[in-house]
Amino acid sequence: MDATHELLAGWGRTTPSSAAVVRPLNADELAASVDDAPERGLIARGLGRCYGDEAQNAGGRVVDTTAVSGIVALDRENGVCTALAGTSLDDLMRWLVPQGWFVPVTPGTRFVTVGGAIANDIHGKNHHKGGSWCNHVSAMTMRLATGETVRVTPEDDPDLFWATAGGLGLTGVIIDATFDLAPIETSRLLVDTDRTPDLDTTLALMDEGDDDYPYSVAWIDLMKTGPGMGRSILGRGSFAPLDALPAKDRTPERARAFAPKTRATFPPLAPNGLINPLTVKAFNELWYQKARLNGHGELQSITTFFHPLDMVELWNRVYGPIGFLQWQFALPFGEEAALRRIVEALCQEGCTSFLAVLKRFGAANPGHLSFPIPGWTLALDIPAGPSDLARLLDRLDEEVVDAGGRIYLAKDSRVRPELLAAMYPRLDEWRKIRAGVDPNGALQSDLARRLGL
Repeated sequence: MDATHELLAGWGRTTPSSAAVVRPLNADELAASVDDAPERGLIARGLGRCYGDEAQNAGGRVVDTTAVSGIVALDRENGVCTALAGTSLDDLMRWLVPQGWFVPVTPGTRFVTVGGAIANDIHGKNHHKGGSWCNHVSAMTMRLATGETVRVTPEDDPDLFWATAGGLGLTGVIIDATFDLAPIETSRLLVDTDRTPDLDTTLALMDEGDDDYPYSVAWIDLMKTGPGMGRSILGRGSFAPLDALPAKDRTPERARAFAPKTRATFPPLAPNGLINPLTVKAFNELWYQKARLNGHGELQSITTFFHPLDMVELWNRVYGPIGFLQWQFALPFGEEAALRRIVEALCQEGCTSFLAVLKRFGAANPGHLSFPIPGWTLALDIPAGPSDLARLLDRLDEEVVDAGGRIYLAKDSRVRPELLAAMYPRLDEWRKIRAGVDPNGALQSDLARRLGL
């Protein structure tokens, strides 16, 4: 395969690097792309929605998997799907939703691949009930750096399976995967919305009622200080049954219709500084006030509830050429005081994030580097550039570690490597498994070198 030298960056656009990019066209070519790795190694890359440098490999090879796409097998009776690694969740939903099936887990965007979903063990609004993506994977085919193609299951090879779940693409290149689907009657959701006055009220509502809903998420206003600190819009929902739709929409074609479209494309020349305290404060106030105080049983589309940002193509340009960081952490239950301190620190710093999302995590899976732990997780976007940003986040990283929490590596571009072992206590075990399938370190990325993985 021919390679082209390209400058690649994560979705945050902060740390680009140049690599030789190859684009295999089928599963055989994808497997072959792993062989004869260059001195700087190789890493697989999907749709580039990791925020940091996980899918970059400066001076090495990057394998673009997006052409290796499609459903290999579909059991329509039992809801089991096998798809190639480069298949996007967007394509899966377009194929499956009209047939009455939904992906087991979706993050805040449809534009991630099956391989990326495994490499990051993605989570969504249903983790408190359904866990993360790899909870629903029954098998995966991988090409190892040794040149061997293996079929891995959690029963036959649990060590390699769970090292790959959230393993950042560093244990092998995924060719395809088999996973369970969720049955749905319609493509719409019944959503209950609560507008809360402060963080304590938000936490109490989620703690008391989240288990009554398959999906739950809270947007937090990080610009609000004082008594209203942490005021939120809490949205919880479930897929609507057929009889919840208007009578005219109850035909199979209309009930399960799914053809999302982007409403706009953000222009390429957005200036730095568009996201600033004044614009974010105004946006947050408008967003909070427009939410219904107590809205119950509202019908929403899949896109509106799960993927609102996907309606604006290339929305990451809003931060300008300087880009942005997404910082996401998880804290165990019982550390709500630490969560409050972190939120208070962000509010006092005037953190210019219009996207701050709080969720409850359920039980963790056996993935060595899988991010979710039972507890709370908060994710926020922060414009890059302020001189004191690194100082603030370094301090908050330590607060997270002291409380027994961790940072989500799929979104990271700056965490200090000396904190990694405390965040992920099974790191050494993971390293041993990785060394067994990649003794020469052929699988590499900018993130792996930065963190010493």
